[in-house]
Amino acid sequence: MTHVETGTILDAILARTASDLANRKSTTSIADLEAAALARPAPLSLRAAIDGPDISVIAEVKRASPSRGAFQLNVEPATVTSDYLLGGAAAISVLTDEPFFQGSLGDLDAVASAAHGRNRAAPVLRKDFVIDPYQIVEARAHGADAVLLIVAALDDGTLRQLLSEALACGMDALVEVHDEREMERAAAVGAAIIGINNRDLKSFAVDLSVSEALIPLAPSDALIVAESGIHGPGDVKRLYHAGAHAVLVGEALVTAPDRSGAVQALLTWPR
Repeated sequence: MTHVETGTILDAILARTASDLANRKSTTSIADLEAAALARPAPLSLRAAIDGPDISVIAEVKRASPSRGAFQLNVEPATVTSDYLLGGAAAISVLTDEPFFQGSLGDLDAVASAAHGRNRAAPVLRKDFVIDPYQIVEARAHGADAVLLIVAALDDGTLRQLLSEALACGMDALVEVHDEREMERAAAVGAAIIGINNRDLKSFAVDLSVSEALIPLAPSDALIVAESGIHGPGDVKRLYHAGAHAVLVGEALVTAPDRSGAVQALLTWPR
């Protein structure tokens, strides 16, 4: 597990991402990834999965975080995915960053197999630090239906390019913002699904009022996913009334003794 000072966490992650990406490009060609991606069935729609009258849960498969380190439990991606879906999760997110989150493309393969192999298949979001179109084709080749694009990590030109690449692959993109300026940038590129991360990337402080402040600034036709700091039904209720269409929850679910029950609890707060 790589540890860095909080003030430089995003820069450190992006530098390591670029290095690891260069290594993967040298061993697996984009042509091979494109062939693997084309061999897969059409991707599922994350937007359709979370676009309903009630708030949805995107449940996350993760092994660690930069702020908490490795979780002291065994995470078997396929089993965790099945538990989440049994509890009513609308979609599954999976961390594939290795240095900081101990994830892998193997985890994505396992999650996609479990999520797509059900009578009612669920879309899978690759959660990583995407900086290059290669990673989007790579995500599709390994079974992802959607990718995360972090506005804070990208300039406007790259953000627009990556969003176009995702759409060209038939995939949705969850465009993540942290503040008003990033919300403006997400809107300017036409983001259809906007994630609002309640966690400050520098201090790691979490505040649900970030979502409450930013949701009114989002385009009226965008779906909103609230991320980070969601621990129980009260948090979900608060975000639902703020206008969120979905919540993305990782640590509180993956560490729960009864993961299916924990997802169900998030969905069954008193209306």
